[in-house]
Amino acid sequence: MKILTINAGSSSVRLEVFDIDVGDVGAPRSLGKATAMAGDPSILFATLAAQAGLGAEPPSAVAHRWVHGGPQVRTAALIDANVEAALVQAAPLAPLHAPASLAWLAHSRTIMGPDVRQIVVPDTAYFASLPDVATSYALPRALSARYHLHRYGFHGLAHQSMVAQWLAGRGADASAAKVISLQLGAGCSIAASQGGAPVDTSMGFTPLEGLVMATRAGDIDAGLLLYLQRETGMDAAQIEVLLNQNSGLLGLSGISGDMRMLLASDSPEALGAIALYCYRAKKYIGAYLAALGGADAVLFGGGVGENSPVIRAQIIAGMQWCGLKLDAAANQTPQMAGGRIGAADSLIEIAVIHVDEAHIMARAAADLLVCS
Repeated sequence: MKILTINAGSSSVRLEVFDIDVGDVGAPRSLGKATAMAGDPSILFATLAAQAGLGAEPPSAVAHRWVHGGPQVRTAALIDANVEAALVQAAPLAPLHAPASLAWLAHSRTIMGPDVRQIVVPDTAYFASLPDVATSYALPRALSARYHLHRYGFHGLAHQSMVAQWLAGRGADASAAKVISLQLGAGCSIAASQGGAPVDTSMGFTPLEGLVMATRAGDIDAGLLLYLQRETGMDAAQIEVLLNQNSGLLGLSGISGDMRMLLASDSPEALGAIALYCYRAKKYIGAYLAALGGADAVLFGGGVGENSPVIRAQIIAGMQWCGLKLDAAANQTPQMAGGRIGAADSLIEIAVIHVDEAHIMARAAADLLVCS
């Protein structure tokens, strides 16, 4: 059967077509892929689908990456009226992503018709099994229970992809392996996993918590937001725009949220933005070394994580105390070293891994179709 995956991110959209034999537990076979800047699906869909090799015959299903399924959609699911209502209800929790995902779902349904099943693959699924100590906020329990106030975690597909690929080369050692994975792109997050299961992650109730991102603030004192409300008169909608669209690297530098532009600049503001970005990531690595009791590997993925030797070097710099030591030459050309960029005497492996969310989506969709 053929499965079309649609990954509508905050800055881009990616389509990929897979062929999977019924009952096959191996990796899905990719038939083609296409990428574009985020935009109107009614304009982009036909071109991207053709570039991805979809052809005239419709797929068996379309799998949609969904950033936030809220409390009701925590695993891959066929999108019926109830599931779609839950996705719409959770949309305000991911304002940078949900409108695009809903638009792609609506257009896909229109183009494909009712016989092609639409499947949601939530980005929170990997973190659904996080321990309570990593998901709980120190708020009144009754309030948290009533409004489902807890840490969901995001970029689950990316972290699952990185961890699974690294573990695939570990053989019998995989069950106890401790891995710290960094997904660094327009959105950024870091996760700690052991034996392929999550232990903690930086994003929380929404995709705002944690690392400095392109336009998102990451960790911030909630009291600061209350102060802004009182002193400036900003309402919730204005603060939401501030935190999601005007902060992060863009807000710090006043230049851009694009790391490539900041690395090309020698302005103090750009250098300061990069320094804070790397410092926050370094600090989280230290925290997750404590949470895991050490680590076997630190993995870099995402557009920045995979393509910026400077950022990787700045994050790892000064961490010899815990056994992390970079090979400068390998870091410049990780593809020549099979992705391994740690020095020979590094006590913790350091690797660059190409994030492949689409394969995880296709596999989840195929498994769901077989069971349904």
